[in-house]
Amino acid sequence: MADGESAFPLVEPGLWVERIGSKVFAAGRPALFLDRDGTINVDTGYPDNPADVELRDDIILAIEAANRRGIPVVVVTNQSGIARGYFGWDAFARVNERVLGLMAEQNAFVDMVLACAYHDAGKDPLAVADHPMRKPNPGMLLEAGRRLGLDLKRSLIVGDKPADMEAGQRAGLARGWLVDGEGSTIGGLSVLPLRGAHDLEALLTAIRSL
Repeated sequence: MADGESAFPLVEPGLWVERIGSKVFAAGRPALFLDRDGTINVDTGYPDNPADVELRDDIILAIEAANRRGIPVVVVTNQSGIARGYFGWDAFARVNERVLGLMAEQNAFVDMVLACAYHDAGKDPLAVADHPMRKPNPGMLLEAGRRLGLDLKRSLIVGDKPADMEAGQRAGLARGWLVDGEGSTIGGLSVLPLRGAHDLEALLTAIRSL
């Protein structure tokens, strides 16, 4: 572990689990799960510079809606750039702080962040193929569910990649929204597109009904 990384909320070398704020949720609440890069913020490839962070305006409305309903908001993000040695957890921390800070300026708040840096093309100890925490595996969602006492079956997920939807399906979720994608079904998960105002309103309606 690099100098200073001991201060980060790493539960193992490739897994970041951070509880944000002190809000207490009753057991059995559903959650709004969100991918980060490409879903909350504009995807720039392997984001390592806070100055490059730009939020997607549409998703902020969804997060605000969840906040108002008392629905936990959980970020689950793969970070293979760390495994590949492009940047470290320190850069991830700075970018993540910027993302959360820009969200807070718009009164949108996250309750937990989980990040998985394991990847088969990584460097030891992060060189792990098909790690259970890396999407499309459901490990990060299951871990958040355990820590927050969530009802995963009623939870929603928003992401920009099929792997996000598959992770939701494998965690037992019933509904997901795919940014700039198409509607489909993955196992028991109904995938809805998130491409414009009509799709956003469908997501907002789903959150308000939880």
